[in-house]
Amino acid sequence: MSQYQYHVFSLPKELLDSLVPRNILNQPTAPTPPAPSRPDSPQPTAQPAVGSRACNICLGATFVDVEDQRAHFRSDWHRYNVKVRLNGGDPVSEAHFSQLVDGLEDSISGSASSSEGESDDSDAVSALVHKTRKLARPSSPDDQIAISLPQTALAWFHSPPSTQIGIYKAIFSKRTEPSAYLDELKELQHGGENGRTWAMFMTAGGHFAGAIVRVKRPDGEDDDAGLTKKGKPKKPKPEVEVLKHKTFHRYTTRRKQGGSQSINDNSKNKAISAGAMLRRYGEQALRDDIRNLLQEWAEDIHDCERIWIRASVSNRRIFLDYEGAIIEKGDERLRTFPFPTRRPTQAELSRCLQELTRVKVSHLTEEALRAQDEALLASLPKPKPQPTPAQPDALKSKSQPIQPQLSPEEEALRDKWTRLLDMIKRGRIDTFKTFWEREGPSLGGINTSVPDWTEERGGTLLQVAAHAGQEEIVRWLLEDLRADPTIDVPAAREGAVAEADESAQESDTDAPRLPRARGARRTAYDLARTKAVRNVFRRCAAAHPDWWDWLGTERGARVPSVLSAEMEEEREEKKKARRKGLKDKVREREAREKEREASATPPPVPVEQPKVAKAAKEEPVNGPRKLGGSTGGIESVAGLTPEMRAKIERERRARAAEARLKAMQGAGRA
Repeated sequence: MSQYQYHVFSLPKELLDSLVPRNILNQPTAPTPPAPSRPDSPQPTAQPAVGSRACNICLGATFVDVEDQRAHFRSDWHRYNVKVRLNGGDPVSEAHFSQLVDGLEDSISGSASSSEGESDDSDAVSALVHKTRKLARPSSPDDQIAISLPQTALAWFHSPPSTQIGIYKAIFSKRTEPSAYLDELKELQHGGENGRTWAMFMTAGGHFAGAIVRVKRPDGEDDDAGLTKKGKPKKPKPEVEVLKHKTFHRYTTRRKQGGSQSINDNSKNKAISAGAMLRRYGEQALRDDIRNLLQEWAEDIHDCERIWIRASVSNRRIFLDYEGAIIEKGDERLRTFPFPTRRPTQAELSRCLQELTRVKVSHLTEEALRAQDEALLASLPKPKPQPTPAQPDALKSKSQPIQPQLSPEEEALRDKWTRLLDMIKRGRIDTFKTFWEREGPSLGGINTSVPDWTEERGGTLLQVAAHAGQEEIVRWLLEDLRADPTIDVPAAREGAVAEADESAQESDTDAPRLPRARGARRTAYDLARTKAVRNVFRRCAAAHPDWWDWLGTERGARVPSVLSAEMEEEREEKKKARRKGLKDKVREREAREKEREASATPPPVPVEQPKVAKAAKEEPVNGPRKLGGSTGGIESVAGLTPEMRAKIERERRARAAEARLKAMQGAGRA
């Protein structure tokens, strides 16, 4: 790379006029001796013309002045050669190009002064390139393997004889074709009335850095005019100038752990620690600070030519995905930095700005470029050959069912059935009622058959609800909508529910069931796997016996018996009496066990009391009952401190001594 640095918005005019687009596939090949021909119709050679006024793509094209060179760049011949070389082909001479034009049905001649003429010429050139590519297509499958070149972030331009410059493609418009990068590069040299400004934002790990920078001064701004107070000429203003900048930081990431707190909450259980709460607050505060700053810089952002954002997928929502966003999500000005970046700081923003606006310069000769390109092509892995299409017989042998193409009406109907069956299985009675009032007539009524593609274990909604064990929905279908319980379960779905129903019958023997022979009919009652659901059928049969043939086995609902309110009350009374009898038996058994234990226990053995305790027992019953008294004994000192126990013991001994003295005095008098 050259030590001299160019600014992408201030390239020298001499360099800019001599630039041509460079691609690894449009490099000139080794020179070959020209075939003998007439002087007036020279054949093309592979060696391009080299000079200050020459085209590196079109063979042998030289120009007198800049205007002649610009006219050549707009010509059909030059544009055709550019597209051919980008596709890996060889350029043609002007005479050969004229022959191609004569053989093309659509003429590409005409003036390029109007936009309509330019559009027609572009279409004609594209048609000619397509025709040439089709005619030159190889017949061998190995020759059809295209070389897959790695994509780079830089667009390279060549200036004869040995100067190359690279500019980041992200600077150009997204609508610009690679072949038109040179034209847009020339337009970037003009600053317009207000100049060119960029907006740059970075956020990561709780850090944020943002700036509004000017990358090109307005046209006509004369910075060199005038002198300083000391008589020296003023220094020109730099092309790049930071107009506004702001940085701040919030605590959002745990140290040495990585990842924001919100991502950790979404992947695991929500942490309730103090640090987690601080990090959640920091994320919210960072989001509010950034959006407030964007609102404050709204006018400057609106005038910016490019908006550069470095943020993770979750953090990009801070800038784009919210109500009243300053930057729209599909804005064509949005760009990401095409190179690695470090922690968001003001210094990092300056470094990235310098990297974007600084032109990469190298000085390699044509031979060095050709050798470099050949080495790159040789290092690329060979693409895998395209697989041969399978034979029709092999496709027919596969037993994979072909999914039918559904119309929008059929897809909407399937969506309704899917939602309806999901409500029944989940027992969402309120949602089911509202949905059925709105969509019930369009689905065919309450007794309509459930479609086979649902693979449900019932033919009607009542059968599906009974098999799912949803008691409330079954009651609403029977009593409010009067669903028919006598409809048979489709024979095609018998095997899907037989095993589950047999296991349910073995586990629930309290509810009555009618005996059923193999191959006999089944109804919604037979699909009920819980006693509560079967009791719903029995209560409805008792309350409305005239609605259906509830007890019939041939054409009825196969309900074995009814369950009225009186029968349920009688059953509850029997259960209460049974519970009471069981409790009485338990009490009697416990009383007998206590008597048996009391009779088997031996009488307690008397224990000789100490003298102090005997003396205490001889005290009168109406004597003092304070500290040191005999009442309470050892139990009275339980829970006291050692000092209190010692005090009570001293009082007790003193009273015992007084009692002995009184006894001795009474004996002496006698």
